[in-house]
Amino acid sequence: MNNLKNKRVLVMGLGLHGGGLATTLWLAKMGALVTVTDLKTKEQLKSSLDKIPAAIKSRVNFVLGENREDDFRENDIIIQNPAVPRDSKYLKIARAAGAIIENDASLFFKSCPSPIIGVTGTRGKSTTATLIYEFLKYGRRQIFLAGLPQKPELGILPKVKKDDLAVLELSSWQLEVIGAQHISPSVAVITNVFPDHLNRYRGMADYTAAKKNIFLYQHLNNFAILNYDNEITRRLGSDVRGVRLWFSKKNLPEQNGCFVIGGKIIFRLNGKETVMAQQKDVKLLGLHNLENVLAAMAVAGIYQISPVAIKKVLVNFNGLPNRLEFIREIKRVKYINDTTATTPDGTMAALSALGGRKNIILIAGGSSKNIPNDKYLQLAKLAKKSVKAIVLFAGQGSDQFLSQLKKNGFKDLIYDVKTMAQALILAKKFAFAGDIILLSPACASFGLFVNEFERGEQFRVLVKKM
Repeated sequence: MNNLKNKRVLVMGLGLHGGGLATTLWLAKMGALVTVTDLKTKEQLKSSLDKIPAAIKSRVNFVLGENREDDFRENDIIIQNPAVPRDSKYLKIARAAGAIIENDASLFFKSCPSPIIGVTGTRGKSTTATLIYEFLKYGRRQIFLAGLPQKPELGILPKVKKDDLAVLELSSWQLEVIGAQHISPSVAVITNVFPDHLNRYRGMADYTAAKKNIFLYQHLNNFAILNYDNEITRRLGSDVRGVRLWFSKKNLPEQNGCFVIGGKIIFRLNGKETVMAQQKDVKLLGLHNLENVLAAMAVAGIYQISPVAIKKVLVNFNGLPNRLEFIREIKRVKYINDTTATTPDGTMAALSALGGRKNIILIAGGSSKNIPNDKYLQLAKLAKKSVKAIVLFAGQGSDQFLSQLKKNGFKDLIYDVKTMAQALILAKKFAFAGDIILLSPACASFGLFVNEFERGEQFRVLVKKM
C-alpha cells in the first residue's frame, strides 16, 4: 500500500499490547498524517507512548481520553481497533463522510510483497500458526510469524521480501475488514468454529460468515485447509473455490489433506501419499492439539517439508504459554495455566486432555460472551465426571455456568470470587497429592482482569511465589 503519503489517517486505539503502536509507527514512516484517538488517558498509555521515537511523536496528533466525532469526519482512512464493533457510531460517521475503513491486517495484506498463510478459528489458531512457522523454517524461504499477542503484523512488514512467506493469525474482526475488501490469503486454515464472541455478533451464522472470509476470495490455485471433524467447518467445505484440503483424526479416502491412519499421520495430495510422522511423536496434550498438528502439517505438506524436519519440530514443541501450560508442582499438586480457554469448548478440551480422572480443582468463570446455555450444560456434565471442586470468579458467564452446575448436582463449589489470589487460596483447600489445580475459565476476563493474558500472568506469578 504505497499511496499513504499525506493521507489523513485516524488510528482508533493506541492500546497497551503493541498492535496500535506498530500501526502508528508504520503509518508515520509511510508518510501519512496520523491522528491517534484513544479513550485511555496519557497516563494510562504511558508505556506505549514512551516507545514512540520523539521524531515520530512530534508528527502525530494525539487525542487521548476521548473520541471526537469530527476526527471521524475529517480523516481519509480510519484504522479500526479490534475492540471496536463494526456498528460503532464512530465508524458510521466515518463511512458517511466517505472514509475508508482499514485494520492492521488489511494494511498488511495490501502491502506485503510475499505470499501469506492465514490461520483462523475459535480455538487453536495461535498453536497452529506457530507450528506452521516452525515446520516451514526447514524449507528454503525466510519465514515470518505475526498476529499472535505481542507480534503485530505491521511490526514485521518492513522485513518481508517477495520470496519470503508470512504466517498470520487472523481474528474474526480482522477478517471482517479483509472480507469487505475481497481479500484472502493464498493458503487459508480454519482450525474449528465454536460459539464465541456472541456479545459482538448477531449469532453463529454472523460469526461463521466472518471466519469464512479467510478463503472466500481465494484464487483457483490457492489452498483452503479445513477441519473435517468440526461440524461447522465441514459444512464450509462446499464453499471453497480453490484447492480444498481436509484434516481429520480419521482417514478420508480419496480426499486431499492430512489424516491419521493406524497411528501414522499421512499427507495426501492428488493421489500421492506421504507418511509425515507417527502420532506418538506429538507431545502436546489432547485431541484438540492433535487437530492443530494435523492442520499445520497439511501446510507443511503443501510446501514439501520433509518428515525428518517435521519430527524434529514435534518432539521439541511443548506448546505456547497460557495453553495447558504447566507452571509447577507443589507437594505433588500440579498447577496448570489454560487462561486462553475463554469458552466452554476450550475448557472441555482441557478437561478431556488431562485424562478425565476426578482429581481436578477447576478455577473458572468470568464475563459472558452470550454463549448459549447448552454449552455450559455440556461443560457442567463433563465437570461432574472429571472435576473434584470448582472455584468461580464473579461474572455473568459464571452465573450461566453456576446455574448448570447446580442443575447437575455439583456439590463442591465456591463462587463470586473477586481475585486470583483468593481463587488460589480456596482451590488449595480442596487439593491433595495427585491433584491438579487448573485455571481454565470458560469465560472472558473483562471486569476482573485487563485481558486473558493478564489473568494467566497473575496465576503464573502467584503460583511461582508459593
